[in-house]
Amino acid sequence: MGDTKEKILLTALQLFARDGYEAVSVRNIAEELGITKGALYRHYKNKRDIFDSIVDRMIQIDAQRAKEYQMPVEQYDEMSESYANTSWENIDKYTIEQMKFWTEDSFALLFRRMLTLEQYRNAEMAELYSQCIVEGPVSYMEDLFRELTKKGVLKEENPGLLAVEYYAPLFLLISMSDKKGENEDYVEILRNHTKQFIQSYGVKSGGECK
Repeated sequence: MGDTKEKILLTALQLFARDGYEAVSVRNIAEELGITKGALYRHYKNKRDIFDSIVDRMIQIDAQRAKEYQMPVEQYDEMSESYANTSWENIDKYTIEQMKFWTEDSFALLFRRMLTLEQYRNAEMAELYSQCIVEGPVSYMEDLFRELTKKGVLKEENPGLLAVEYYAPLFLLISMSDKKGENEDYVEILRNHTKQFIQSYGVKSGGECK
């Protein structure tokens, strides 16, 4: 049963990423899987239930990845100390891995394509796109940079502007990777960017950034 439910979820995501959420029906999903609508309804109530499960899966993956790279999982207002305890080294490593994740992980890639496709048609999708890929990450980095500045790791600069400057190349390189279909060179560009960023804004002690 679990295997069938998983197949429905992944097949639906593939169709949503290809044709758009609004254009895909439960019938389309069932036909793609070679099952009846009745069989599909034994696992999910409707198309919205499938979509909500996809979003929940993405949230779970995101949280697991943050924990894996020792990054904050909670909102800043809920757990500011976790932001204060995050090192630049972890931020740097996580940034590079996020580039790989959004361009190489099949679930993340399809999820991002779905949101990109639907953001101009659906206000809810536009908000999800913003929170997952645009404003959400920038706000996350702003909170981290605010704490790094307090700790004396970064120079006294506007953390919001620093966050935009830091994140913009990642967003751009992900988009460029979509067009080219490979990202090895772009990952290296991102590595150079993060290195240059800390050289420009890091507070140095004994020739090394804290």
